[in-house]
Parts: sequence; C-alpha cells; structure tokens
Amino acid sequence: MDLHLAKPRGFCAGVERAIEIVETALQRFGPPIYVRHEIVHNAIVVKGLREKGAVFVDRVEDVPEGAWLVFSAHGVPPEVVEKAKVKGLEVLDATCPLVTKVHVEARAFADKGYTILLVGHRSHVEVEGVVGEAPDHVVVVENATDAETVEVEDVDKVAVLTQTTLSVDEAASTHAVLKRRFPALVLPKKDDICYATQNRQDAVKKMAADLDLLLVIGDPTSSNSNRLRELGESRGVESHLVLGPEGIDPAWLVGKTSIGITSGASTPEISVQAVMAWLDQNGAQSVVHVEGPEEDMVFALPQALR
Repeated sequence: MDLHLAKPRGFCAGVERAIEIVETALQRFGPPIYVRHEIVHNAIVVKGLREKGAVFVDRVEDVPEGAWLVFSAHGVPPEVVEKAKVKGLEVLDATCPLVTKVHVEARAFADKGYTILLVGHRSHVEVEGVVGEAPDHVVVVENATDAETVEVEDVDKVAVLTQTTLSVDEAASTHAVLKRRFPALVLPKKDDICYATQNRQDAVKKMAADLDLLLVIGDPTSSNSNRLRELGESRGVESHLVLGPEGIDPAWLVGKTSIGITSGASTPEISVQAVMAWLDQNGAQSVVHVEGPEEDMVFALPQALR
C-alpha cells in the first residue's frame, strides 16, 4: 500500500487559538477553568484539556460565580454572553474570528431589515450562535432542497450567510438556488467558508483520482471532518471517518493499494501520526506527500492573556 498524505491538514488558526486560550488560562489563573461546550469538536483535545483542569459545561448556570469561563471556538448567542455578565463571570472568548465575522454580518443585515438566509446545519452550535444574533431575521437553509421552498417577507431585502465549516460544493449549489429564486440576494463582501475548510477540501479533490481508500482523521461530531469524508465519497472513493487507529477496520484495507490520509481542522497531528504508524505496521510501503498551500495565519489571544 502507498499512503497519500494531504497538506494542509489538521489544526487551523482558530482551533490553535482556542486551545491556547484554555491552556494559557490554566497556567495563568490555575484550574478549574470552565469551558462552555467542547472547546473544539475533538474528543482527544477535550480529554487532554480536562486532564489539565478544564471543566466542560453546557450551561452558564453550571459555572460558579466569579469563575473563569471560556466560550468555545464555535461562538455563542448574545443571551449566553449576557448570562455570564449577570453572574459575574470572568470571560475569555475563544470564538474563531472567522465565526465572529459571520456574527457581525448577521447583526449588520438585521439592523438594515434584511431577512438572512443562513446556509448551514440547524443543530450545529455555530449556527445556533449566529441565529441568536437576530432570531427574528434569520432563517436556516440546510441544503438546495430547503432553498427551493424557503419563503421571505420581502424578496428585495434578502441576504445570505454561511456556516464556516460547510462543504464548498454543497454551499455553492445551495447559493445557486437562492440566487435564482431571489435575484436581489445580497452576499457578504467576503466568502464565509473558512480558508482552512476550503484548503482541506481542495486537497482531497486533488488526490482523490489516485486513491481507492480515504481515511479522514477526526471526531464524528466535527462538521468539517464529516464534509471531507462526504467529499471523498462524492468522488467515488471509499471513505471513512475515524478518531484514531482503533477505528480502522482491517477489512477496509483488503485489495487497496493507494490510501489517502487527511484530518479535520480540529484534529491534533498526534492522531494522524498514530494512524500512519498503524498503517505502517499493516502493509504501508511508502508515503506520497500531496502538497498544498502554506497556512501561516495566526489569531491573537484575548487581551487578558497577552
């Protein structure tokens, strides 16, 4: 078997910043540091931070008064921010700046009286946060089918925003339907889909023709990791999403000679290397590095941690 290792892969700048915020807070202020929701969607990362003293909660009500609370990389609705303020919590906002951008866009469009069609998955925590910015103005559109039936109050005042971790192709097909149905549709000045999400999807497209198996290393709850698996399948490649080597079924390897490896934007490189080591012990003979764009974006830490 030959292994094709995608680049770029793994942590994006937003994930690196979120993890660094929790780790720095633990060092600076000592445990426990409370985190609303999983800081990123990866069980390995969450387990490591929990062992260092992070406490993950689903509700602000579960945080003791005066404690430090970190908002996850996915963002939170304004009501959560207000609850933390009322309770007197010390807050560190680890929301990815690219997600914050979508929040700002939602408020701006709502202030102008637009209906906002938010392309994304209703149950995803990022979408819940954006909807919370303007619940009376935002309508979630999950796919092209939804786009064909969604109704708005004023067809001349419609804007579209997008979840940052969607499939680029899926979002494009949904946008195409919305543009056809609402010719006056206003788009944000810059694409909402995260640069890292797009780069990882482009890498899978680049190597798909050479593969007969794709392994995406990531958590099953990770949206962008699931999109990578779906992208491989859409290109006719047998594709599986695994958290680590323990998730690999040896039967998948039977008859396979070319295996692609990539990882989601919230997946630590240690998980990729563990899968590579397992494959090396189970018949892998060489590694082909599939080169892609260099990612050098860095997001600053909150003022309280600088």
